[in-house]
Amino acid sequence: MEARPVNLTEALASFDDVYSPRIVARMNDYDVRIAHTKGEHVWHVHEDTDEFFLVLDGRFDIAMRDADGRETSVTLTKGDTFVVPRGTEHKPSSPGGAILMFEPSGTSTTGDRHEGDVPAHVDSTTGHALT
Repeated sequence: MEARPVNLTEALASFDDVYSPRIVARMNDYDVRIAHTKGEHVWHVHEDTDEFFLVLDGRFDIAMRDADGRETSVTLTKGDTFVVPRGTEHKPSSPGGAILMFEPSGTSTTGDRHEGDVPAHVDSTTGHALT
């Protein structure tokens, strides 16, 4: 990855896919990823890592389930951040927006395990290079 500034507005304008993150930077062993969001993701869990979200635009909802199956949720809007703790089942959804995420390089967007089929609009990936 070339060492140069990345304008997030321009980077988001360079692709339209939802839930298909682009890697805009790498820091130590972490990827900084951006993604468009719209619709429902899939219930999934990252067993060994927390997941950091920053909402760049729009609204982003995160439903979570505890070990007893009880659900809670948070609603994030532009400028809000939230960390989903490791081992927490969660399911993002959005009426439309954009997010920035910090995740260890190689982390799958659909987690270490997920529930049910992955929707067609969700890209099960470890991130794509920004072109």
